Amino acid sequence: LQRLGLDPSRVQLERPRQVTFGDITCNAPLVYAREAHKPPLDLAHEMVANLELDPATFAAVEIAPPGFLNFVFSDSYRQSIALAVLAQGKRFGSSDTYQGKRALVEFVSANPTGPLTVGHGRGAILGDTAANILEWNGYQVEREYYYNDAGRQMRVLGESLRARYLEELGLEHTFPEGGYEGEYIREIAGDLVDTQADALKSEQDTAVFTVAAEQAIFKDINGTLEQLGVVFDNYFNERDLYDSGSLDKVIAALESKGLVYRKDDATWLKASELGREDDRVLIKNTGEPTYRLPDIAYHVNKLDRDFDLVVDFFGADHKETYPDVLAGLQGLGYNTDAVRVLIHQFVTLTQGGQQVKMSTRKATFITLDELMDEVGRDVVRYFFLMRGMDTHLNFDLDLAKKSSDENPVFYLQYAHARMVNIAVRAESFGYTFKLETAPLELLTLPEERELMHLLWWFPQVIRQTCQTLEPMTIANYLQEIATAYHRYYTVARVVTEDEPLSQARLALTAACRLTMANGLTLLGINAPERM
Repeated sequence: LQRLGLDPSRVQLERPRQVTFGDITCNAPLVYAREAHKPPLDLAHEMVANLELDPATFAAVEIAPPGFLNFVFSDSYRQSIALAVLAQGKRFGSSDTYQGKRALVEFVSANPTGPLTVGHGRGAILGDTAANILEWNGYQVEREYYYNDAGRQMRVLGESLRARYLEELGLEHTFPEGGYEGEYIREIAGDLVDTQADALKSEQDTAVFTVAAEQAIFKDINGTLEQLGVVFDNYFNERDLYDSGSLDKVIAALESKGLVYRKDDATWLKASELGREDDRVLIKNTGEPTYRLPDIAYHVNKLDRDFDLVVDFFGADHKETYPDVLAGLQGLGYNTDAVRVLIHQFVTLTQGGQQVKMSTRKATFITLDELMDEVGRDVVRYFFLMRGMDTHLNFDLDLAKKSSDENPVFYLQYAHARMVNIAVRAESFGYTFKLETAPLELLTLPEERELMHLLWWFPQVIRQTCQTLEPMTIANYLQEIATAYHRYYTVARVVTEDEPLSQARLALTAACRLTMANGLTLLGINAPERM
């Protein structure tokens, strides 16, 4: 392009939709046709004429209508891909691109007012997997749970427990309007009776009940997260923002910049002066902050900790509020370029074709623990990752329970187990796999070329996913390589009486197995050796 007087900065090299279109495709002739004042195909021919391809890497470049350049790897380069996978092993696909950079990933952050539900599970798994991906690309990552232990919902929780406690004692009680009706509140009340007897029957301050409920529920939440394979580095208490005066400091700083005002006994943020359509209430006329004020203070704390990247995973109910938080930060003079806010859509649980209705306060929900008990952790993690986070997720319980290749996670795990089993079978033939002597030049089948093509793209997929933090990309890739290997297995025997050919195919199988295992590990899913 430079030889043709064109700026190459807009060139994008992409993976073809089909292997028959080559190993790498480029749409530069389409992108630059108008600027070059030439039809795309004419520009494509001129570009090819000016290309100097390394024959050790590329066998050909093909022109495809309406204006694509499709690059085809040489057989020797394909073979070197398999060697690279085997040489790098468990680190294949990783990079040190962001070595020395620090990232904070906040996710789950559910109020400690009840067990984690199916709805919370999606954010938990997306956040944990995104943290894995960032670590895989060199970031030093801290996982953080924002512990919502302040506000009206906690008072209602305490009132709900007090009412159930009195009920357990057989005493007169009034259940609060909008209180938490779940069986878990009764269980905590029963435990409270066991430990305190009737010592709290005259206690009018609900704080003691709030603390008891919070501690019991958060213990349950931690147990669920542990079962899910999620471990946090930090727990940040919202109450600390109140106790440290952080909320007052935010208000004072915004006030000094002329960005707050009082109206109807409430304190308002001049969000309209910060790019938002309407101003927003920060403190209600009751004196109670809205969610926006502590969220702004919390993000001030995050940015003051000098992370290079701050990632927030929020449910769809935060879609309207988080821009106000970013506007508040900008009003305080903070650069928010390092903040990535990722919104995931809601989850619908279905069984027998019918939706399972869920309500946290009414306790008509399925907990994350119950879901894992029903289908297993690996299935839960994969089902939450196999659709884009910006799309509504229909979690099909009937499909999730199936122990066959209809279940997409079993399909992947079976592919990995098959690859392991092939290596075990080779040993029964007396073959000891030696990479340095494996004649990879014997890998000439179209199915073998397809697998090596897919292996080359794994590091590129990981780099792409590091930019988008969309784990579905890895899940889709793993489905492709599993499908390609299952297809290969049906057309070619890996272990045969021809030892050199067997050694070559064992090398390819080992490379595919490592790649599958690395991808599954990134998703937090087991790579079993037997099914």
